[in-house]
Amino acid sequence: MTYEMTGTVKLVKETQTFTSGFTKREFVLTTEDDRFPQEIALACIKDGCAMLDDVQAGERLRVLFSIRGREYQGRHFVNLEAFKIERLDAAAAADEPPPAEDAPPFDDTVMPF
Repeated sequence: MTYEMTGTVKLVKETQTFTSGFTKREFVLTTEDDRFPQEIALACIKDGCAMLDDVQAGERLRVLFSIRGREYQGRHFVNLEAFKIERLDAAAAADEPPPAEDAPPFDDTVMPF
């Protein structure tokens, strides 16, 4: 099942590589649409770690993720695994029209004919 979250990046951690060759990179997103903003930890795994290479703290993102749960030695763990990240700041800037150039002042003494 796919879930979506929008928020501001608070922290991007370094990529962790485990002895099995498995890679994982965590980041923290602060939600904006709640009355009380939440700091949510998400992770990218394997090849998805590269999605966070250019992400900086303070950027607004839309993240698509899945919830993964498992039991280990009688304890239950839940991970939020991000599989798609979209920058919202870049999209907003692309939607803005380019700045208008200053036009020369209109000369009403010149007749068009």
